[in-house]
Amino acid sequence: MSKIFEIIDTEAIEQLADILNKKDLGEISIEYEGKIVSVKSKKPLPPAPAGIPPIGVVPQMPAVSPAVSQSITNPIDSPVPETISGVAVKAPIVGTYYSKPRPDASPFVTIGSKVKKGDVLYILETMKVMNEICAESDGIVSKILVNDGDALEFGQTVMIIS
Repeated sequence: MSKIFEIIDTEAIEQLADILNKKDLGEISIEYEGKIVSVKSKKPLPPAPAGIPPIGVVPQMPAVSPAVSQSITNPIDSPVPETISGVAVKAPIVGTYYSKPRPDASPFVTIGSKVKKGDVLYILETMKVMNEICAESDGIVSKILVNDGDALEFGQTVMIIS
């Protein structure tokens, strides 16, 4: 019998191999009384998922779309759709909408606010990161279509700037 089996319990190695297979691990090691036993899988590791941006990276795209004439309906407020013309400010990423920097502060903009290119319109929280969404052009806020704390979808129209 090999000296290795006198030093290391083969049942322990088999148990490590079972854990390795059941948990779909690539390698498992254990150290006991100064001895280290490593068991490696022959299976190739699964490839890393592709196309997922690192945490904290915001896809770069304009927050404002070109001027549009858009029909927006709200079944609760009015059964007849109203037509709104202007520049639609859209959510560049999924997140939570905040109209002000702190709960006790004034909103960045309200209906009728004059904005200039680069002015902060709102904050979009994504994965605990507060992203300031800025105006892409000058104008007047004519409509705000969401409320504080609303969950926004990618590309959802948030407000209209005329």
